[in-house]
Amino acid sequence: MSINVKQLAAEKAVEYVEDGMKVGLGTGSTAYWAIRKLGERVSEGLKITAVATSRASEEQARELGIPLVAFGDIDSLDLTIDGADELDSSLQLIKGGGGALLREKIVASNSTRMIVIADEGKVVDTLGKFPLPVEIVPFAWEWTVAELAKLGCQPELRRSGEELYKTDNGNYIADCRFEAIEAAPKLALTIQNIPGVVDHGLFIGIAAMAIVGKLDGSIEIIEAQPKN
Repeated sequence: MSINVKQLAAEKAVEYVEDGMKVGLGTGSTAYWAIRKLGERVSEGLKITAVATSRASEEQARELGIPLVAFGDIDSLDLTIDGADELDSSLQLIKGGGGALLREKIVASNSTRMIVIADEGKVVDTLGKFPLPVEIVPFAWEWTVAELAKLGCQPELRRSGEELYKTDNGNYIADCRFEAIEAAPKLALTIQNIPGVVDHGLFIGIAAMAIVGKLDGSIEIIEAQPKN
């Protein structure tokens, strides 16, 4: 019987959710399992309120009876559980493979704690093998993509079938192939300063913990180092 390592990590993360918490629900194939487990705990009596980072996660939460609140009704979150496309030992992340990077970053940044859930294949020594998603406005996108290319990557607009992919916010995503990102904090600031960029998938200094599921059935926990 094969082990679902994503489910393993996700269900472990849900153990950190306590009664009365305000919880951010991530997006993607690993976050799916966390939301499912959270729905089970809610049906068993867990009292929480939640916000979702995408329409897909919102729909799943509603179907499971997880109480959702509007962003305007709360000022912060206790905990966000979300996946990652890549993470390193310093808990620097690449996110956005599912197209929800902007909403995910807003939610995670307004949380007291972010727990990242992933399978062992997402853990890397150096970020960048996974193309870095950058959300850009449609207006003059050609110029924005040209500026991204000057950073030494190969940017390509994401597509959905024959059409250009659009985020829940109505923007495009440029997937930028760097192969290796040696100085992620510096690159994050550089990309953010390009006119036309809404946000990017580098999450630096946001995650507090990563829970990594392994094929042998074990779990590795990586915790962020205290800031000096």
